[in-house]
Amino acid sequence: MSEKNEYILSGLSCSHCAAVIEDKINKLDWVKEARVNLATQILYLDEGSPESSSEKTAVRVKIQELVDSIEDGITVEQRSEHGSSGSDTAASQGLISGRAFLRKWTELTGALIFLFVTLSAGRELFSGTLLIGLYAAAYLLIGRTVLLAGLRNMKKGRFLDENFLMIIATAGAFAIGDYPEAVAVMLFYQVGEFFQDLAVDRSRRSIRSLMDSKPGKVLVLAESESGLSEAVETDPELVAEGTLYRLRPGDRVPLDGVVEKGRGSVDSSALTGESYPRQVEAGSTVLSGFVNRESVLEVRSTRTLSESSYSRIIRMVEESSSRKARSEQFITRFAAWYTPAVVLLAALLAVIPPLVVEGAEFRDWLYRALVFLVVSCPCALVVSIPLGFFAGIGRASKEGILVKGGNFLEALNRIDTVFMDKTGTLTEGRFAVSELLPAEGVEESELLKLAAVAESSSSHPIAVSIVNAWRDRLSGAGESQAPPQAESVEEIAGHGIRAHWNGGIISVGKASWMAEHELTLNPGPEGSTTVHVVLDEVYKGAVVLSDAVRHDTPDALKGLKKSGIESIFMLTGDSDATAAVVAQELGLDGYQADLLPHQKVEALEMAIAQGKKTAFMGDGINDAPVLARADVGIAMGGLGADAAIEAADIVLMGDEPSRLVNARRIARKTRVIVVQNIVLALAIKGVILVLAALGYAGMGLAVFGDVGVALLAVLNVLRIMSGRGSTAPTGPATPR
Repeated sequence: MSEKNEYILSGLSCSHCAAVIEDKINKLDWVKEARVNLATQILYLDEGSPESSSEKTAVRVKIQELVDSIEDGITVEQRSEHGSSGSDTAASQGLISGRAFLRKWTELTGALIFLFVTLSAGRELFSGTLLIGLYAAAYLLIGRTVLLAGLRNMKKGRFLDENFLMIIATAGAFAIGDYPEAVAVMLFYQVGEFFQDLAVDRSRRSIRSLMDSKPGKVLVLAESESGLSEAVETDPELVAEGTLYRLRPGDRVPLDGVVEKGRGSVDSSALTGESYPRQVEAGSTVLSGFVNRESVLEVRSTRTLSESSYSRIIRMVEESSSRKARSEQFITRFAAWYTPAVVLLAALLAVIPPLVVEGAEFRDWLYRALVFLVVSCPCALVVSIPLGFFAGIGRASKEGILVKGGNFLEALNRIDTVFMDKTGTLTEGRFAVSELLPAEGVEESELLKLAAVAESSSSHPIAVSIVNAWRDRLSGAGESQAPPQAESVEEIAGHGIRAHWNGGIISVGKASWMAEHELTLNPGPEGSTTVHVVLDEVYKGAVVLSDAVRHDTPDALKGLKKSGIESIFMLTGDSDATAAVVAQELGLDGYQADLLPHQKVEALEMAIAQGKKTAFMGDGINDAPVLARADVGIAMGGLGADAAIEAADIVLMGDEPSRLVNARRIARKTRVIVVQNIVLALAIKGVILVLAALGYAGMGLAVFGDVGVALLAVLNVLRIMSGRGSTAPTGPATPR
């Protein structure tokens, strides 16, 4: 048995340190899996299950000891369900703030000393040993954190990091008498690091604010035989499933639930990105994260806080950035051999020319080697590439698109073939009974009743529409709207439903399934969705249903084609006639109908075997296997099945196919910016490295090649977050 816990690594900012920490923790015997998310400073740990709080504390202490052996200044705290809490965390944050304050004033003091002694008046007042001493004092004050970090890392056997490069380069400048330049390099480096940290923290704060957000108190209504008592404010994590609670105008929905009383509208933009309000009434589903706009509603919770939609979305977004894309993994491997290689080249640059070139001075070539070292640091790549994918995921989440990892965002660029489910994906999935075709001697009411009894326990759109038709018919007659309940129900995946009721067996489903009964069936209109009803081997008739194409489906298909998708196919369990009508209306490249779940997987695998990069979009439980098999699985997540959402790699929270076009746009923009950063960093560094070797680049240009390029790359990444808004249709205007 194992337990999954999360730990906040406050103070973690070094990408190399994060990789080393993850690697070291994964090598511990009692750890099954560890993942460090640098962007959110969170360690996800799958560990052996501790039996007591003291054992949990012991685990935290062990992790703290291991982290301390790698990098100082990182505080490890276990993260609770709703963020890090407790006095220890608060105290540690205060201590970190105090250290940061002291560091700023120390560096500022050093900068003032440097500026003073560098002025002509300072040079006239001080000379010789005193001037050198003042430069040394300024250097130590400005570079104190770099020096301490570098010395600690060298003591631990880690020489080839940016701290080591800065120490060697500036110490070398001191050794050859370039005191002002040595201090200036350290000062510019610290200023660049400061602005780089600001840019990174901007992105980090946005995701941390999302992660740490939680609903306020829940107004729970206690129920008794005498009715409802006054609402009691309760912490959301203490509210059980099935609890009745009240929403006032302006309240955020704390828990997924079903409205039992009241009518009004809710703002769903926090989950779906939709700008228009959604009308709700008794029987409507509301999800946590919606905002009640105008009237008092009473809601029956259907999930606890940890399993409610908003909590699950936060968890998905939070964990997604720790799944590395190919580019991130390449840069990690690249940095592992790049830094040692340039250090070796710098050493050769300092030693070989004075030995083989006539008139070459060791001091001159040593300076060139030191400049070479400063510019060689790969931090622009190591920091900006993961941050690029993190920003892309963040941008997508703002548009109601949940991407579960940078690898899936990158894979979205490579797909060339898209498969789509029909019902609930290309179409609304809101069937309406359009016609009843009873067998001879059977009343329409009897036919509809039998169908409603069998379908009453199913959540499939066809089942819901049949039950709603039964309720509508009875409400006009003033009778009870709930259909009788079957004693037992068996759902035959891809075929229909078999129910035991009142001593008989009702079978409701496709014509192909009914063929085994050897009955004469009413065929139903061409291209319609028709389900047949059989009671104890006696045919009772057919129920005809209609399902409209989603309003944005045509635009979505056109947008996908324009974005480079070669083929779009439909895979559906519906009849061939119905599928043909929809495929022709939408201009699809092809379709397959009457498919069971495993047959959808087989159709997808045939395309994969032909070398196609595939995506599948669906919304039902029966779509989960094919969603998991596709290169990119895309679920309609607004009100889609939980199994589909869990199996998918990307979730479209607005239930709009056109959001896939937006996701492709964001993926493409992310890839372009990531490639720009790689080319920018390597090109500028390459030019400066050549100039340094030829003696045309000084320390100032070298610092720009290191910190300046990193800052430019991070600022370029922020363009992803400031992209234009969703191009998806915003839906119909709200009725007034």
